[in-house]
Amino acid sequence: MKPQALDILHRVFGYASFRGEQAAIVEHLDRGGDCLVLMPTGGGKSLCYQVPALLREGTAIVVSPLIALMQDQVDALIQLGVAAAFLNSSQSPQVQREVEQRLLRRELKLLYVAPERLLGERTLELLERVPVSLFAIDEAHCVSQWGHDFRPEYRGLNLLHQRFPQVPRIALTATADAPTRAEIVERLGLEDARQFVASFDRPNIRYRVVQKNNARRQLKEFLESHRDESGIVYCLSRKKVDETAAALVEDGFTAMPYHAGMEQAARAANQQRFLREDGVVMVATIAFGMGIDKPDVRFVAHMDLPKSMEGYYQETGRGGRDGLPAEAWLCYGLGDVVTMSQMIAQSESGQERKRVERAKLEALLGYAEATGCRRQLLLRYFGEERGDACGNCDNCLEPPRTWDATEVAQKALSAVYRTGQRFGVGHLVAVLRGEENDKLRSWNHHTLSVFGIGKDLDARQWSGVFRHLVAAGYLAADHEGYGALHLTETSRGVLKGEVRIFMRHEAAGEERRAERKAARSGARSAKAGGRTRHNSLEIGDEDRPLWDALRALRSRLAKEQNVPPYVIFHDATLLDMLREHPTSLREMAEISGVGTSKLEKYGEAFLKVLTEEIGD
Repeated sequence: MKPQALDILHRVFGYASFRGEQAAIVEHLDRGGDCLVLMPTGGGKSLCYQVPALLREGTAIVVSPLIALMQDQVDALIQLGVAAAFLNSSQSPQVQREVEQRLLRRELKLLYVAPERLLGERTLELLERVPVSLFAIDEAHCVSQWGHDFRPEYRGLNLLHQRFPQVPRIALTATADAPTRAEIVERLGLEDARQFVASFDRPNIRYRVVQKNNARRQLKEFLESHRDESGIVYCLSRKKVDETAAALVEDGFTAMPYHAGMEQAARAANQQRFLREDGVVMVATIAFGMGIDKPDVRFVAHMDLPKSMEGYYQETGRGGRDGLPAEAWLCYGLGDVVTMSQMIAQSESGQERKRVERAKLEALLGYAEATGCRRQLLLRYFGEERGDACGNCDNCLEPPRTWDATEVAQKALSAVYRTGQRFGVGHLVAVLRGEENDKLRSWNHHTLSVFGIGKDLDARQWSGVFRHLVAAGYLAADHEGYGALHLTETSRGVLKGEVRIFMRHEAAGEERRAERKAARSGARSAKAGGRTRHNSLEIGDEDRPLWDALRALRSRLAKEQNVPPYVIFHDATLLDMLREHPTSLREMAEISGVGTSKLEKYGEAFLKVLTEEIGD
């Protein structure tokens, strides 16, 4: 490792040392080697090519899929005193020409471009006239047809190796299972590249899964502990996005919608507000978020089941990029399973693609229904084993009660069979609970042997039984669009008593109300104790005025320069200031994230806030 690399890390970026595989990656790329880097969001992928870009002669070309991501990264680099720019369609022809001239004059150390522009003959010819230090291909999973963010234009990036064989390449992604990783290597011609695979673990993210029971109320209760924090709420449909955003506004949250059905200007304006203001909740379809570089997202909530474990990992990974606590909250029900199954069946994909998508959905269902450590399951999906439980997921923090549900499962499966394997959960629950209605009588199902054999469980508990049986593969949803359940081959063992079924305990109505009352009572007691949990960071009452003052200064400086607040300083840096309380520029320089450029620009202003008497 060159001494200059550590000097750049400290002087420019304000960090004392590299983390994990960063040092090895920087050294390998600096020596001219190709590499594929799999590193979780928030793991410091950008430093892996930004430091070599400053070490090597010439300009580093960074392939980035989204305009917003380019602008954020360039804004952040300029704040650090690094000569960086981007080329994309949001710029006027004059501005684009000015950037090209800066490139030709060799004034830029990093240039961000979209894959379409990079592969245009004009851009390629331009790059042949300047020394290129390296190519960095960000969001490399976009090259894979099995990936969740497939971008066809990424397929042509192998041309870079053919056209510039001496220029080292680094492909980076936070999300790639084994098939996706293999396709990245093949499509980008990285067979001889060194692979760096960091742990997929995001220990600062707390994972929670809840079963749907008035999802809107559940979301509001979850968000109460995240007041004044930035976060993302994902919904499956555009209509649900609009309705959820409107409901949150009524509840006093600063919430905005984002989906492909909106006017482009409105969508862009909402995204800008999310990036540049604190405490904004973005309610969106999965069209939002890829490449969003906002580090202080404190929560990611899913109101519907995602499409796959990769999608779930990628979307939840947008929380806590700064390494501070964040929460991933998933609210799902059996209806989600039916909907996702129907979407797969009705898609125009080939049978092989549908088979892969169904397998991915089954893996996600297994995760959602798990009673053990969720982090262990999530990591195992990506080929990483964790020996101990994480202690930071719902199942670790509040181990679920389980019960032997074999007999109940047999009743549920029998009801499916006796009714002809052509009805959804609502009808099956009515049969089991002995609830006569016109539809049930029209089919003579009130005469079946299974009619009324499940009166000891309420409707929600039976829904949980069916949900578990679908997730475990004993039942499957009808793929023709009607949501009916039918038996699978594996259900035979359960019906014969050869397989025991253990399920998560589903609280009945009275019990659920008691739990909610106890939770509210606990919250009041905590507040009375003098230390309010204001947000995920748990800033104490005594520190809150100073914390608010630091954030207010950051917001003012950001508005003056028209950049997002986190481009000035991350929450993690402000938190270090709060805890270390530096009283001089020398002490301020030791705060993580305060490099030379930012110390000169902002050191005195933040020292003034830190040394003032708050509250006078």
